Amino acid sequence: MKLPELNLPQYDFRFDENGKHEQIFDPVRKKYVALTPEEWVRQNFIQYMIQGLGYPKGLMQVEATVHIYNLTRRCDIVLFTRTAEPQVIVECKAPSVPISEETFEQIAVYNGVLKAQYLFVTNGLAHYCCRINYDAQTYDFLSSVPTFQEL
Repeated sequence: MKLPELNLPQYDFRFDENGKHEQIFDPVRKKYVALTPEEWVRQNFIQYMIQGLGYPKGLMQVEATVHIYNLTRRCDIVLFTRTAEPQVIVECKAPSVPISEETFEQIAVYNGVLKAQYLFVTNGLAHYCCRINYDAQTYDFLSSVPTFQEL
């Protein structure tokens, strides 16, 4: 698979083949996973969070299960506080998928359950971040992805 160039720093990855399918190593789940365009974005964003922004890998969960209206859904990435409270939810899309209102509705539904303070949406080319103020019932879009220290 020709991997698309993303609007993120370049990182080193471990690849493998399982039969005819390419795989990439996920350092959070500690296993090889199918290399799809969305997974390519997710793995790059994970590395950006860890290496570029100082997010602790030990506070991340990939494909975190969320139960919504008797349905089971999976969040791409959830960052927890040191007291195990969800702090950031990240929704990743393939580079060919434009970020839309529907994408934000999807992450907002997840956040209805998790109550994280930050929501990040990326397709590897464009990155959107917002901070939720639950007291004022508002949200603010941020000009850039905050570092772990800025949360």
